[in-house]
Amino acid sequence: MRLDRLFTLAFFLGPALLIVITFFFLPLLLTVYTSFTNMRNWNVDAYLFDIVGLYNYKVLVHFAKYDPMFRNALITTVVFVAVTLVVNVLGGLTLAILTFFLEERISIHYRLLWLLPRMTPVAVYSLLWYYFFHSDAIGTLNRILLLAGVIDKPINWGSYMLPLGTWWILIFVNGLVGVSFGMIVFYSAIRSIPWEYIAAARVDGASNLVIIRRIIVPMIRWHLLFVTVWQMLSLLTTYTHIFLLYEWGVVDRIWGQTWSLLVFNLAFLPVGELRQGLAAAAATVLVVIGVILGLVTLRILGFQRMITRPRGDI
Repeated sequence: MRLDRLFTLAFFLGPALLIVITFFFLPLLLTVYTSFTNMRNWNVDAYLFDIVGLYNYKVLVHFAKYDPMFRNALITTVVFVAVTLVVNVLGGLTLAILTFFLEERISIHYRLLWLLPRMTPVAVYSLLWYYFFHSDAIGTLNRILLLAGVIDKPINWGSYMLPLGTWWILIFVNGLVGVSFGMIVFYSAIRSIPWEYIAAARVDGASNLVIIRRIIVPMIRWHLLFVTVWQMLSLLTTYTHIFLLYEWGVVDRIWGQTWSLLVFNLAFLPVGELRQGLAAAAATVLVVIGVILGLVTLRILGFQRMITRPRGDI
């Protein structure tokens, strides 16, 4: 490789690589190292801990088998990630297609409306749903149903038909945020498709459904791949909205905890019983699962076929 090309690559990729190494790889290495120690509180015994090998991972396996908190966190994570991922990808794609076929002066208002959950601060957004799903009569949903005569007393939605009530709230609240992200990416991808393709299809008598199936979806497969992988990894590690709903008592304390929230609680709550070595082991397991799922998803969605140079006389 020529020296000028190496300099160009270093100039453009160097800052990004420095940021990734500093804020991702180094903390990851520190987390893996901490997972092999019996550290409880970094602020107190940062230098007073021993290397315990795979002890924390053995404890995780034991807890996953016999401790309901760990076992339920695993089940909740699987259900939450799987269902919310489908909602985010298909919901975002549906919104993008619907707004694409509307006039621009009309569709822009719908897109702005769906962007509100993403633009709203996390605490404010979670507070809105705290009052919406509140278990007393002051809750918006309970108030509407009481006035309509559908129910005769307030319902604790987080504990309703456990664990379905809690799962439904987590999926609904996080799904609205994820749908807006998919809508942005998919709408931009659809708008980049040459209009001649769609115009030619309409001349041939193709319906909107045929245009979607034969033109739009095949031509945005890169964006479908990106959104699916990105949203899956994001859902695996998200905990901000879940943490607030969990702490405010909107969701059930047993079934409302995902694996990422479990890592946070082990590391920082409760204050007197921190187990940061065990939390680091749980976080490392989450990273490994994320890498495996990401690679499997890329393979299933045909990433290798997308980057293969087409055959021909070019």
